[in-house]
Amino acid sequence: MSNNSSGLHDIEFWYDPISPYAYLAFECLPRVLMGLSVQVRYRPVLFAGLLKAHGQLGPAEIPGKRDWTYRQVLWLARQHGVALDLPASHPFNPLPLLRLGLATATPGAPGETSRYVTERLFHHVWRGGHDAADPARLAELQSLLQDHMAQRDQPWPDADGPEIKARLRANTDAALAAGLFGVPTLVSAGKAFWGLDALPMLRAWLDGDDWFGQGHWEAAMRLPAGASRSR
Repeated sequence: MSNNSSGLHDIEFWYDPISPYAYLAFECLPRVLMGLSVQVRYRPVLFAGLLKAHGQLGPAEIPGKRDWTYRQVLWLARQHGVALDLPASHPFNPLPLLRLGLATATPGAPGETSRYVTERLFHHVWRGGHDAADPARLAELQSLLQDHMAQRDQPWPDADGPEIKARLRANTDAALAAGLFGVPTLVSAGKAFWGLDALPMLRAWLDGDDWFGQGHWEAAMRLPAGASRSR
């Protein structure tokens, strides 16, 4: 099952570098997509904005679940052969990182980051065990990204200016409009696959697994709720 007649699969990878699951999915994705013709577009989004819109807390904001999250991602990193170090503190304010990433976007894709830039953002947080919000480290990252853009003859905008802030808001609004509620989410041909553990399901979809033609995807949306809790 391909996204178009040329056999090229178009995938949107929605992420926030604050999420260890998004980092693990990013690192695992090349293996999952091996052998396919794909175009992956990396879309930074403010995870906290999605949570607020849906009235949810993040995993790190719930005692017990916070501890489990860090234990599990360390285990998953080991299982997948991915280098991962917990940062000095977590959660942190990811806005500077998100804006630095979007400052590198090309005019033709103002809401996207390249794989190289996306990797730099993730490694800033999840490699080395450092403070992701440390101003000196953020300045070093900005210098690295500025050099990267200079090599492409692309001017560096004000990462804290209104244009970049508007790009992040537009991405977050677009994610909400598409029904996204968390990161990572990978979208292919209108189908959204949420979480690291959805990567095998995404691959099955891209391979044309007949499960997707049997109505299961649609049936899940029609299941009535038997009860609901008041907030």
